[in-house]
Order: sequence, then structure tokens, then C-alpha cells
Amino acid sequence: MAQFNNQIMEPKSIKITEAQQMVDEWIKTIGVRYFSELTNLAMLTEEVGELARIMVRTYGDQSFKQSDEGKDLSDEMADVLWVLICLANQTGVDLNQAFLKNIEKKTNRDKDRHQNNEKLK
Repeated sequence: MAQFNNQIMEPKSIKITEAQQMVDEWIKTIGVRYFSELTNLAMLTEEVGELARIMVRTYGDQSFKQSDEGKDLSDEMADVLWVLICLANQTGVDLNQAFLKNIEKKTNRDKDRHQNNEKLK
């Protein structure tokens, strides 16, 4: 169970909008303020690199090093999501609406493309 603002948080499913609100509340009550957008962009890059490191060692050809011990794939993904949500909050992006619009775009663009791709059969 996670603790936030002296409250025990029970595991649950949340909506993207709720995640954006939770991050914003955490930043304003515990984190003091958002880092600058450019700092968060650099942090996003750093977190994606940490995710890539675990992925390449778990599913790729590289072996784990002692410094990789204790690293958790899901935690690294959550770190990426956290910083992405920070950037969305800072720039006024509603990730829920952006995601729905993106799914629609991909569906319209790729509705036949992947079905007809011989490489995927």
C-alpha cells in the first residue's frame, strides 16, 4: 500500500484524468512545485533510458550488472508515466482526450495496414 499525504492508499484502478489530478496534488503538497518543462523533458529522457536498460537486459542480449539489482520494470514504467503526466499538467494537455484522439487517428490510418502486412503474419 502506498502512502500519500499521510493517507494509506488502497490499490485500485484509476482513470487517466484521476492520475493527472493525483500528480498535480502531490506536486503542490509534497513536491513544492513542478520542475521546469525542459527539466521534466530531460527527466523523461532519463527515465526512458532506465526503462530501456531493464528491457534490454530482460528481453535483449545484454546481461544484468550488479548495479541493476533491485530495478523493477513496472516501477521504471511508472516513473516514465509520472514525468509524462507532469509534462501534460504543465502544458495543459488532457491525456484522456489526447489518448482517445490518438486511438482514433491510429485506427483510421492503420485499419487495413497491419492486417495486410505480410511481416506480421
